[in-house]
Amino acid sequence: MAKLRFEARIRTLRVYFRSLMEFRKLKSDKIFDGYQMLEGYVLIVSDDGTIQDLMPANLAPADVEVVEGILSPGLINCHCHLELSHMKGQIPEKTGLVDFVFKVVTERHASQHEIMQAIEMAEEEMISNGIVAVGDICNNTSTLSQKQKGRLQYYNFIEASGWLPESSTQRFETSKEIFYQFDNVAYMGKKPQASIVPHAPYSVSENLWQLIQPFFKQAVVSIHNQETKFEDDFFLEGTGDFERMYRLMKIDNAHHKPTKRSSLQTYFDKLAGASKSLLVHNTFTKQDDINYIIQAGKNWPGHEVYFCLCINANQYIEDALPPIELLRRNDCTVVLGTDSLASNRGLNILDEIRTIRLNFPYIPLEELLKWATSNGARALQLDDELGSFEKGKKPGLLLIDEETLQVQKIF
Repeated sequence: MAKLRFEARIRTLRVYFRSLMEFRKLKSDKIFDGYQMLEGYVLIVSDDGTIQDLMPANLAPADVEVVEGILSPGLINCHCHLELSHMKGQIPEKTGLVDFVFKVVTERHASQHEIMQAIEMAEEEMISNGIVAVGDICNNTSTLSQKQKGRLQYYNFIEASGWLPESSTQRFETSKEIFYQFDNVAYMGKKPQASIVPHAPYSVSENLWQLIQPFFKQAVVSIHNQETKFEDDFFLEGTGDFERMYRLMKIDNAHHKPTKRSSLQTYFDKLAGASKSLLVHNTFTKQDDINYIIQAGKNWPGHEVYFCLCINANQYIEDALPPIELLRRNDCTVVLGTDSLASNRGLNILDEIRTIRLNFPYIPLEELLKWATSNGARALQLDDELGSFEKGKKPGLLLIDEETLQVQKIF
C-alpha cells in the first residue's frame, strides 16, 4: 500500500512539473513577492500573467529565464486626481496649499477634448511606469469613459465638498449622482469599486458629513489629512491661512467654531462606519494624532487605517516632507500615491520611492516596495488579485533596477 501511495505521488509530481514546462519561469537577482525580498527563487507565471508558483531555484523545472534586477508585482497608486491631468505645469511650485487649492478651483476649466486627451495620456504614463491599480479622486465623470476601457483597476473616491451648511443637500445630491454613475457601470468584467468620501476636514460642513456618513459602511474612505500646518491652526483656534482662502472664495465662514483639537482629532470619529480609512498626505500629523487613532481603534474592531504618502506633491505644494520616521516608529501601515499632475511632475510610484530614498536613505527598499504593492492592494480592497506573488493572482510583473529604479513591464 505504501508503495502504491509513493508511486501515485511520483505520478502527480510528474504531471505537475510537465504542466510547469508550459509556463514562463523567471529567475532574477532578487524576487520581491509583495512582502519580502527573496534570493534563489524562480517565479512561474502563465501567458496571461497568472502566478502559478514561486519556488526555490533548486526545485524548479528546466528552461528557466535569467533576468537582471528585481522581479516585483505591479505597483498600486493609492491617491491620484486623474481628472486634473490637463493642469500639468499650470500651477507654480511651492505656492502653499491655500493658493494651490484656489488655483485648482478657479483654473481647472478646459475644453472637453483637452481634458479627455490629458486623462488618456496620464493613464498611459501610469501603465508604462508599472502601476496596475489606482485610488482615484472623482469630482465629476470625466474619467469614466477612459476607465471603462479596462486598462487599469480603479477604486473611485467620489469626493464630496461644501463648507457652507446651506449648500450641503445640493452638494450631497451631486456627489450621489456621480457615485451611482461610477457604481452602475462595469469595466474589466467586474463592477467597479466606489465610495462617497469627504474631500478634507476644512471643506465639509457638519451637515454634509451627516449626509455622506451612511455611504461609508464597508467602504474605503479617503480624506486629505493635515496637508498644511494651517489645517490644525484652523481647528484649534480658528486662525491661519484658511481664513484667507474663504475670503478669496467669498465663502462665509461665520458658522465655524474652533474645536480646540487638531484637525484629525476633530473629524476622525466620523469615519467609524468605514471598513478602511485612507488618510492622505499627513504632512503635519503628530504623535498625539497617532495616539488618538490607536485609542479610537480599540472601539472599532476590524477597522483599518492606512497612511498614504505623496512626497513629491508635498514638496511641490508646501516644500515639506511627511513625518515618515514618526509613522514607522508607530508601526503605521503606509501606502504611496502620486497626487495629480497639477501638483507633481509625473505619475510614477517609483519616483515617489526615489524621493523617499533620497531623504530617508536608511529605509530598506524591501519596505518601500511593500508600501507600493501589498499594502496598497489591501488599502484599496484589491488584494484578492493584486499586490503579491501568490498562486492564482494576476498582480502584474515588473523588472526593477535596484539602483536606478528604472522599470520594465513583463506583464
